[in-house]
Amino acid sequence: MAEHRERNDELIFALDIGTRSIVGVVGKPAGNKIKVLAVEMAEHDNRTMLDGQIDDILGVASLARKVTERLESRLETHLKKVCVAAAGRALRTQKGSFSIELEENSSMSANDISRLEAGAVSQAEEALQEDEDARRQFYLVGYTVSQYRLDNYPLTTLLDHSGKKAEADVVATFLPGEVVESLYASMRAAGLQVSSLTLEPIAAMNAAIPADLRLLNLALVDIGAGTSDIAICRDGSVVGYTMVTQAGDEITETIMRTCLVDFQTAEQLKRALAEQELLTYTNILGFEESITSDDLRKAVDEPMSRLADAISQQILEINGGPPSALFMAGGGSKLSGLREKMTACMGMDQKRVALAGSNFAKSVFCDDVDLNLNNPEYTTPLGIAISAGMGLLNDSYIVLLNGQPAKLFRNGALTLKDILLMNGYTYTELVGKTGKSLGVTLDGKHLVFRGEPAAPAILRVNGKDEPITAVVHAGDQIDFTPAKAGADAVKTLADVLESGFKGRVLLNNETAALDTPLRQGDVILTLEKPAPPEERRPEPPAAPRTVTAAAVSAPIVTQNAAPRASASRPVPSAAPQKPKVKPLRVILNGMPIDLPAKADGEPYYLMDLLKYSGIDFQNLDRQVRIELNGAQSSFQSVLHEQDSVIICYV
Repeated sequence: MAEHRERNDELIFALDIGTRSIVGVVGKPAGNKIKVLAVEMAEHDNRTMLDGQIDDILGVASLARKVTERLESRLETHLKKVCVAAAGRALRTQKGSFSIELEENSSMSANDISRLEAGAVSQAEEALQEDEDARRQFYLVGYTVSQYRLDNYPLTTLLDHSGKKAEADVVATFLPGEVVESLYASMRAAGLQVSSLTLEPIAAMNAAIPADLRLLNLALVDIGAGTSDIAICRDGSVVGYTMVTQAGDEITETIMRTCLVDFQTAEQLKRALAEQELLTYTNILGFEESITSDDLRKAVDEPMSRLADAISQQILEINGGPPSALFMAGGGSKLSGLREKMTACMGMDQKRVALAGSNFAKSVFCDDVDLNLNNPEYTTPLGIAISAGMGLLNDSYIVLLNGQPAKLFRNGALTLKDILLMNGYTYTELVGKTGKSLGVTLDGKHLVFRGEPAAPAILRVNGKDEPITAVVHAGDQIDFTPAKAGADAVKTLADVLESGFKGRVLLNNETAALDTPLRQGDVILTLEKPAPPEERRPEPPAAPRTVTAAAVSAPIVTQNAAPRASASRPVPSAAPQKPKVKPLRVILNGMPIDLPAKADGEPYYLMDLLKYSGIDFQNLDRQVRIELNGAQSSFQSVLHEQDSVIICYV
């Protein structure tokens, strides 16, 4: 075994952490296959795993250490880096969409597309968080772009296209942080370093259904002790995966109740069901008992039928009908009679349903004639090894992210964007976010003050700046400083007025100091400089802060304060006496009001009628409607003969 000691960096070490057992596989690349050097399996003494999820971290670590030491002893080498897979039970799938505005005369680059996809993935995670009682850590497993759009037109690719707006829709798959962290914690406690992490259904698919067969519509079900993972392929790729929470343990527990035995004895009886006609055992009371295989099959018929039905329903739902063929993997697949029940539930020919293993030889081989690699129980551990060894990167694929090993879900090459998203970073941290803009209305004109731009993220690989589209290689060291959001726009009343402004100003119909900070949507109205006290015309009553332009149904618009028919108005003569100005009649709330001419010859404004409305503007308790000739208007609008004014409660 000296070659293993010398070439340890080429070894692929995979652990399948199952509900009932842990299986370890060590191999190395050999051409376009994996040469398996050793396989070890050990069963949990206690139920340290519940339905595929780690319950007792130290218990799992202890058994993983035992399997590792057996392999190390056989191969006379030290195993440090391990490939593992997470159970599919906790998978969460969510759709997400994102859009970006494109600069004029610019075309979409690969970097732009990556940023767009990252935004859609982050939106999917945010949507996922809305279903949670408290915010949780999610790790991205992978995503698929379901649609690109450019200016609302669907495209298959955006590369080199130009337009105004680009959009991407994705379907992203996540695992809750506690699932990932428990796997990493168990491996650390076992003295191992995780070099890659994939999903059990993906791993099983890679072993049982090689890529060259995926043009066919095929289904794989990996029946373990606690869960049954399902994967579907067609047209050359995996199109979906799901799971059911029923598996082999339901059968074992039925045998426990039927025969009054402990869990381990029930497991032994289940395995012997297809091999012996008469089964002998000792029950928990110490009595030796016997049961025929036919009687035991009848006892487990009902839970086995429920298992077959649950799996079949999920396959039919995700695939839209029966697949062309079905492969059954995992220890539960060898249950006597289950294959026949599956074919009946799915309405398939029995020749289209088979145990996995017949295609393993396309990806793995072994010189040890005593090791049967076609065992369907080896589907997932072999798949983990194949996923790690047959991709572009081998098992030595350790990437440091800010000095720590990155958590990686891998099924092929990874870019910087993939790794950052897989490790919990969001689109905002990758790209940055400009501070919020501030929009206000000043004398009818809408003003927008932009927030400050974000401080860009710093992304270096081995000390060199790289785009997020860069492919990561084994041993790379990534240094990432997240982007910082820009400051929000901040303005006061004084900032938006002309320098040296001395007139009166209303903020949302209320008198306000010039140092008042502005808020989004504020409406500002400037009035002329107050006249001397003896000639000052009536001021509008101050309204409570809660009364905004929207509340009185009167958006502020700039209007010319000069009279509409100035040419028809009396022109002052050179005589020293004041001109004679006619009184003004207006209609207020349907009733005529005669207003005497002002001594200074000034026109009347809408604000002059507030005191005639009968409304106490100092103590408003509801919304007020203000209109001039049927249209919403401002307080400084000039009044003319026979104008119709409405000032009333809504």
